[in-house]
Amino acid sequence: MSIDLFKDFEPVSAKQWKQKIQMDLKGADYNDTLVWQSLEGIHVRPTYHADDTIKTPQIPGHPKHWNIAQDIFIDDEAIANSLAHNSIERGAEAIIFTAQNTFDIEKTFANFPFEKATIYFEFQFLDEAFLLKLIQYLTQKEAAVSYNIDLLGHLAKTGNWFQNQINDHKILDSLHQKYSEKQLIAVDTSVYQNAGATIVQQLAYGLAHANEYLNHYCHTERSRSASISLTFKIATGSNYFFEIAKIRALRLLYASLASEYNVSETCHILATPSKRNKTLYDYNVNMLRTTTETMSAVLGGADTVCNLPYDALYHKSNEFGERISRNQLLILKKESYFDAVSNPADGSYYIETLTQQLAEQALDIFKSIEKGGGLVSQLKNGTLQKKIKESATKEQQWFDQGKLILVGTNKYPNDADRMKNDLELYPFVKTNMRKTLIIPIIARRLAEKVEQERLDHE
Repeated sequence: MSIDLFKDFEPVSAKQWKQKIQMDLKGADYNDTLVWQSLEGIHVRPTYHADDTIKTPQIPGHPKHWNIAQDIFIDDEAIANSLAHNSIERGAEAIIFTAQNTFDIEKTFANFPFEKATIYFEFQFLDEAFLLKLIQYLTQKEAAVSYNIDLLGHLAKTGNWFQNQINDHKILDSLHQKYSEKQLIAVDTSVYQNAGATIVQQLAYGLAHANEYLNHYCHTERSRSASISLTFKIATGSNYFFEIAKIRALRLLYASLASEYNVSETCHILATPSKRNKTLYDYNVNMLRTTTETMSAVLGGADTVCNLPYDALYHKSNEFGERISRNQLLILKKESYFDAVSNPADGSYYIETLTQQLAEQALDIFKSIEKGGGLVSQLKNGTLQKKIKESATKEQQWFDQGKLILVGTNKYPNDADRMKNDLELYPFVKTNMRKTLIIPIIARRLAEKVEQERLDHE
């Protein structure tokens, strides 16, 4: 027998809630006391109600399950192979292989359990002959692969093409012509997030980034019937509910854009925590940060989540750090049951409202980018770099003023902490003088200045 627990209670309207809140404030100003403004300019209220919430459309492509990924750098192929096997045995369901140069394919994938793990790549080079050989090899193995070639992301991050604009596009065109059904192309929005772009900017620039590829492959006479499938690589920050809404808004925006090109409205999302808010001192707090950030990624609807080790800023890749980062995800999935329900954020008035607000604001910026000539044009004239710098400067000011808190760094620092002798990696922005075609978008952590001063005084 079902029991209606709410039949004895009258429904309460949004207006009644606000009246009750204002009465309890006893004269204090509602907006000054309870409403706060995010870096995106969104005013966050203390209550959200069905009366004033627009129902978000069904989120297209929201996955029923998500995969735990491990990032492995290919330096020595035998070591990379061993690390991959070990990671899969210990719970990884996907491997992200990062490579600076071509590598021995057979050696890297010796006895690899292709049926157990999805493969992602992050190439820091572009070599057509090698990529053709790699695709042919993995196709024969019936592997699930995202190759994640991102010409524009490389340009934005480094200031240069891999080779030059013509050759880069020729190589990608050739690969796409032969393997259009493969997950070849990625849109890396983490470059914008790690440099200090707001969530709205990340969405808008990611959409403009994707539009460049869709326009090239689906909107020209020679490729009007082409198919294309994009992977978005995103970074999640510490604004928990906003980050959940960000991923949902990304799926909505991409579906709207893809429908205009008559291609699949579903995109694939690979998420990893941001580096912008990670700290050198009191580094164990990084584990708390990455936990909430990976939770946002899962609840928002990422297909695959790769965690960031707590010591990634200053330690080389090590078994302990990698294991802890993987175990954080395993706990979320196996012990906290974050895989038990698909799309649990659906129906939350707060998240639904944020999703709509972020999507609408991002769409406005996207339209202005397209009116200005598109992403590449605005990268070349420095418009996007200027906008990101403005947002990053504002966020840095909030951190410096204590409005944005990083525990252990600008709040409750432990003055006894010493890090100088533990640095295996240089944890700050490196200055490398070189000629670039555009101003590169440089990732920079909020705590760098404070940490440099502390190191100097150890």
